[in-house]
Amino acid sequence: MSILKKSASVAALALVAAYGVGLFIGPSISTEIEIAAPASDVWEELTDGEAYPEWNPFVKRLSGDLTVGNHLEITVQSEGNAPMDFTPEVVAADTNAELRWVGRLGFKGVFDGEHYFILEETAHGTMILHHGETFKGILAYPLLALIREDTENGFEAMNQALKARVEPEV
Repeated sequence: MSILKKSASVAALALVAAYGVGLFIGPSISTEIEIAAPASDVWEELTDGEAYPEWNPFVKRLSGDLTVGNHLEITVQSEGNAPMDFTPEVVAADTNAELRWVGRLGFKGVFDGEHYFILEETAHGTMILHHGETFKGILAYPLLALIREDTENGFEAMNQALKARVEPEV
């Protein structure tokens, strides 16, 4: 076998292995923001999907019952991009503590995203919102490479808008 064919074979194997790893250990986006409000106020805004169009620059629509096992209807749109609709399943909804849902592109194992909001109260009366998403599936690495920047910017914009909405005016 020529060196060119061997190199191509090794490269193809490495590519397949990297994408296959995405089935088990995928890339993620993680953001956080400190908010000078109780977790209950933040939770109230996060779970009021009807109000999202008023304040949320990234998740334009969230409808459905936020109960584990139920499916939501979500529309996200990052600045300069077309809106995308998802119907993820709620996998955690612990009042004032954690909200998670899992969405899929196609069927399980292609490109799955577990979106999360974790509310962590601090000792000095504020709270930290951990907001992110973990991706899995054979297309996790290549697709996230295409959408990472816009998605992370969308998460950050949502965090800032939520902070502005729930913090008391001084």
